[in-house]
Amino acid sequence: MKTLKNTIMENDDTLTPYNWVKSGNIIKVIGVGGGGCNAVEHMFKLEDIKGADFIICNTDRQALAKNEVPFKIQLGNELTKGLGAGLDPLRGRKAAIESQDAIKEALGGKTEMVFVTCGMGGGTGTGAAPVIADIAHKMDLLTVAVVTLPFEDEGYETMSRAIEGIHEMSKCVDSLLIINNQKIYEVYGDLPIHEAFPKADEILATAVRGITEIIMDTGYINVDFADVKKTMKGSGLALMGSGRGNGENRIRDAVTQALTSPLLNDFDLKTARNVLVNIRTSKDENGLYARELKQISDCIEENMGNTDNFKRGIVYEEDGGKLNGDICITIIATGFSMSLLPQITKRDRGNVIVIDENYVSKTLKDSSEEEGEIVSLQTISVEEAGIQVIGKTTNTNIRKFHYSEPPLLAVNSGNNISELEDIPSIRRCNWTQPVDISR
Repeated sequence: MKTLKNTIMENDDTLTPYNWVKSGNIIKVIGVGGGGCNAVEHMFKLEDIKGADFIICNTDRQALAKNEVPFKIQLGNELTKGLGAGLDPLRGRKAAIESQDAIKEALGGKTEMVFVTCGMGGGTGTGAAPVIADIAHKMDLLTVAVVTLPFEDEGYETMSRAIEGIHEMSKCVDSLLIINNQKIYEVYGDLPIHEAFPKADEILATAVRGITEIIMDTGYINVDFADVKKTMKGSGLALMGSGRGNGENRIRDAVTQALTSPLLNDFDLKTARNVLVNIRTSKDENGLYARELKQISDCIEENMGNTDNFKRGIVYEEDGGKLNGDICITIIATGFSMSLLPQITKRDRGNVIVIDENYVSKTLKDSSEEEGEIVSLQTISVEEAGIQVIGKTTNTNIRKFHYSEPPLLAVNSGNNISELEDIPSIRRCNWTQPVDISR
């Protein structure tokens, strides 16, 4: 494990070890807020991702100090005094704007690509990450965001902030990967928490590892950064995965594993516009055969249909023994429509006043029995009723009002409403002008 000296050099917002030297790597991985910083620290400790620099940004000074990643940016030191954003995305946003000079400096040099990762739903990640991504994007850097949705049991307010943050993020990145924490319960429910939660962090590590391997390793059929950029630039929602297969069905197993990461949101794979495939194999008798190369193409086409852009590369592992006869396949698929965002969470009921169905039925029944009418009730969908689903617009998901007690009917003191009291409100709808209520 990497160790850090205790001596820290402080320069405004940037905290680094006194002997820290920036590298010439073209990839920067930036964790923002508590969740993002933890994810980047997880990668940093793996020590198997070469060719990328790791940076963490937070408003919480104490959390920064405990994190083992060497390069740290204290966001909004004047605004937050190092005490965090308090679940306020606006405060997180302002903190990032205050520290934008330090962010720009960190992204300078030879940087060509930036991963921005955060957990959506809190204050710092939700508010600051889009600002940092926007800075990178305006510097003409290939900008990819990897964000997590909160657990559903964290509440509607948290989920609303998360979806709002995702929409803000989608405006200023080239590609966006969304990890659904809720699936941890479903897929890894039988694991201890300390083993289950890092599964989400591993998705980011897989994405970064796959990109760095593509860029750094020259292949027999080569895929380089220009190919990565063409696949991911301005491409919308993305899926990135790696798979490994052995034995008779190694090709199908590797492709399936790469395309079915259990924590990523489920998109229709056939709607992807761009696909980049990198194959890692040995050069001995266990290496890739010509028929298997065609099988890879067939498997991908079977799952994804005909895409606009398709690029594949083959890299020979120098030490073929490490693979032990395995085939490793990395797939980057992009171009999924941003309109898919509303479908990845439950509908927001924050702005909807729910009337009990039994009450409505009983009211209509009582009213119809009085007049001898037969009333039939028809069930319609939420969409037909005109209720907006979560994520449709950038302001749908914030509750504009709430009541601590039942609201009172507000009327002018001179109005006489006694004649209205005998008429159920459900029968007093759509009055656009004064009418004779005595009839």
